[in-house]
Amino acid sequence: MSLSLAQFVEALGGVLDGDPHLPIDRLAPLEAAGSRDLSFLSNPRYQQQLAASRAACVIVAPGLRDVARARGACIVADDPYVYFARATQLWKKHHGTAIKPGIHPSAVVDEAAVVDPSASVGPLCVVERGAHIGAGTVLKSRVTVGEDCHIGARCIVHAGVVIGADGFGFAQQDGAWVKIEQLGAVHIGNDVEIGANTCIDRGALQNTVIEDGVKLDNLVQIGHNVRIGRHTAMAGCVGVAGSATIGAHCTVGGGAIVLGHLALADRVHISAATVVTHSLTKPGHYTGMFPIDDNARWEKNAATLKQLHRLRERIKALEQGLNAA
Repeated sequence: MSLSLAQFVEALGGVLDGDPHLPIDRLAPLEAAGSRDLSFLSNPRYQQQLAASRAACVIVAPGLRDVARARGACIVADDPYVYFARATQLWKKHHGTAIKPGIHPSAVVDEAAVVDPSASVGPLCVVERGAHIGAGTVLKSRVTVGEDCHIGARCIVHAGVVIGADGFGFAQQDGAWVKIEQLGAVHIGNDVEIGANTCIDRGALQNTVIEDGVKLDNLVQIGHNVRIGRHTAMAGCVGVAGSATIGAHCTVGGGAIVLGHLALADRVHISAATVVTHSLTKPGHYTGMFPIDDNARWEKNAATLKQLHRLRERIKALEQGLNAA
C-alpha cells in the first residue's frame, strides 16, 4: 500500500532530492513522522522541528532546500502547504474507498427532485420536491435538502447538514409572532464543501446564495437571503445573520458573528470570535474582541469602558475651553 517518492513527484511535480524509490507508508506531521513517512514544512519558524524530524522525506520551499537536504530527502515546491494538500488527495485516491454514485436505499428522494446520475446520496438523506443535486456531488449521511434548493456540481455536503430550512422571519402583532412564509430557496454553486451540522436557511422572497468554491466548516449558521461570494471560507460556529452579503475570497474565523444586512467587501478577513457590527468596504484583516484576562482585572477594565463616552465629552469640553482661551 506504499507509494514511492517518484510517484508523488510524477503526479504532483516538485523537485526531489533523494531516492525516488523510497517507499512512503503514511503522511504525517513533522514531530510525529517516522522513517517511512512524508511530511511538510511551510513556516520557516519551525526549522528546529525540521532538523529533529525523523520523516523519510519533507516537502519544503526553495529557501529551505539546504536545511532539508542536511537531514535527508526532500521535495522542493513553491508552496509546500498546497503541495501537501495535493499529496493527501493523491494518497486518498490510492488508499481511500471510492464513493459510488447512486441513492442509498434508506434515503428519501421526492419523485419531483432531480439527482444527477453521477451524484451520491448517502444513508438517511432527504431530498425534497423540486430540489436539484448536481453532477459528482456527494451528500453524506442524514443530509436534508429542502424543496426547490439547488446544489451545483462536485460539492461535498457532510453529515447532518440542513439546506433550505425556513429562515427566521416573523412579524409582531399584539405581543405575538406572525410567521413570514419563506418563499425563496437556496442556490449553491459548484465545488462547495459544507461541514457537518451546518444550516443554510432558505430566502424569504429571494434565494440564499452560496457561490462557487465556498468552504463552510461544521456548525455554521447561514441566515436567510445571505449571499456568500466565491472561494470564501468560514471556520466552525460562525453565524451570519439574514440578508448579509459576504464578498469573494474572504475568511471568517471560528465563532465570529456577522450581523444582518451588512456587506463585507472582497478579501476581508475576520478574526475568530469577532462580532462584525458594521459593513466593511475595504479589504483587510479585522479584529473585534475583548482580550481575556483574570476576572478581577477584566471587571475593572469593563467598568472603565463604560465611562469612555463621559470621559470623551469631558475632554471635548476641556479642548473647547483651551481653544476659547
